[in-house]
Amino acid sequence: MEKYIVQKPINEIMLNCKKQLSIIINKIIVKQIEGSPMKKLCLWAAFILFAASQIVWSQAGITGSAHDFSGQGWGTTEICQPCHTPHNADASLTDAPLWNHQTTTTTFTLYSSSTLTTTTIGQPDGSSKLCLSCHDGTVALENFGGTTTGTHFISGEHNLGVTLANDHPISFIYNTALATADGGLFDPATHTTSLGGTINNDLLIGGKLQCASCHDVHNHYNNPSLLKISNNGSMLCLTCHNK
Repeated sequence: MEKYIVQKPINEIMLNCKKQLSIIINKIIVKQIEGSPMKKLCLWAAFILFAASQIVWSQAGITGSAHDFSGQGWGTTEICQPCHTPHNADASLTDAPLWNHQTTTTTFTLYSSSTLTTTTIGQPDGSSKLCLSCHDGTVALENFGGTTTGTHFISGEHNLGVTLANDHPISFIYNTALATADGGLFDPATHTTSLGGTINNDLLIGGKLQCASCHDVHNHYNNPSLLKISNNGSMLCLTCHNK
């Protein structure tokens, strides 16, 4: 379970705030009532809406999210340290800025299906391997900074285990050729997402679909399950899947 679940996506809330603020400002401009109670009321309402939007936005971020381990009591009171370190980081990994956590050595059972078009699925790599260094349940959560003898392991639905056969495939190339061959995927080079850019720019990492294509580990968007795009109405799924 995530620690915090919001009822509406952060982007939707911010958009509503901006719309209301725009309406009020337009009323002020149209009426042009210098010093009138109406203008004062509108100005106060605009200020309140702006302040509320800032409060909602400030709730996004890793602090207080499911990836904030500072209050867990196993080894650190810092938020960043379980994953990152400013010194003596593991430089042998790719897509791992100043990495501090022990990395999984698991050989995973991969997803397979008769409808799977791509042939580029291999063992999890890049940032997905880093995610699985906690989420496969073989590496202790507190195994960072050189520690390898931790006793606290991820549990419940967040423990994906060493079999990924029942999970969405990751670490595969998603390009125009795949979309064309599949017929049920949008072209990542041209199709836009609700974040404003193309699938390739907003979601893919080095041209591949990874865990971080759907999930934002730092919770910038404040969606349930650390999603980049809310999945209300299957919005996230339908960003890539042309159904």
